[in-house]
Order: sequence, then structure tokens, then C-alpha cells
Amino acid sequence: MEQKKSEWREWMKAIVVAVLLAGGIRYFIFAPIIVDGYSMMPTLHNHERMIVNKLAYKIGTPHRFDIIVFHAEAGRDYIKRVIGLPGDRIEYRNDTLYVNGKPYEEPYLAEAKKQVAYGPLTEPFTLKELTGRSTVPKGYLFVMGDSRRFSKDSRHIGFIPMSKVVGKASIVYWPFEDARIVK
Repeated sequence: MEQKKSEWREWMKAIVVAVLLAGGIRYFIFAPIIVDGYSMMPTLHNHERMIVNKLAYKIGTPHRFDIIVFHAEAGRDYIKRVIGLPGDRIEYRNDTLYVNGKPYEEPYLAEAKKQVAYGPLTEPFTLKELTGRSTVPKGYLFVMGDSRRFSKDSRHIGFIPMSKVVGKASIVYWPFEDARIVK
């Protein structure tokens, strides 16, 4: 009888430790998200499930073109691509991104640009025209969705404080047949 109680206690300890460990990992390191909407098409699709690495920016800083999740309005989280880092001058002209005067390739938009029937995929703008500032402020990011014509992003909601960034999204795990690392 005493042996059964001891075995039961060991099982309970193992279960409690496993639950605490899983909860800690989910809360502090990785979290699942569901893509809600079409603003990141063609890179991400509505209802895809992803893993967000919350630790990525606690020990490092975002890089240009990272896909991030951040707290937005009314308790919603958005998923967008980092275009501008603190100190950057951002401009779009002739459907080309210019950062600090240098043109950048955006290979993730190549297919979408081919499918545009009229006009540019990304309407021309300068950061100054949109925000009244010539550079991205310290501690903030400028983000855009890959579906440029249908994305509510920094062109509409302004700069994103780095303190609102949840983490970096890079792995799609569902639907299983579409599982991949996104870039």
C-alpha cells in the first residue's frame, strides 16, 4: 500500500513539473498564433497557425524584413513585416522600397507585383508625408503587410513601439501540409 502511494506521488510530481514547464515555455518563450486576415498574403494565409518566438527580441533586436507580432488596438495583435528600424528614412517610389536612399529588393512581393493589373502594388510615399517625421524614432519600428493594397499597417496606424512587440513569427505549423519556415 505504501509503495502505491509513493508511486502515485511521483507521478503527480512529474505531471505538475510538466505542466509548469509547458506553461513557462508558452508564456515566456514560444506562443501559438493564428493568422487572422489577408494582410500578409502571399507570405501568410488566413487561418494559418504559427509559432511566435517571444525570446527573440528580449535578447536581440528586430531586423529589417522580420515578420513580427505586436499588440495593436483594442486588445488585438497584428502580424506584419519590419520595414523601418530606428533612424531609418523610408520611401517608396516606382514600386521600390528605399531605406536611407538605398533601394531594397523585396523578393516576397515578386509574385504579387506580377499579378497587379494596374498601378503599383505599393503606392508611393515618404515617411515625412505619412507621419510628419523624416526618420523612424528611437524605440519604434515601421511595419507593413505584404498585401500592400489591403493592409492596415504603419502607413495607417503609425510607428510601432518596440515595447509592444510580442515576438518574431517564423514557423507555420498548421495546416500541416503547408508547414514551413517563412521569410
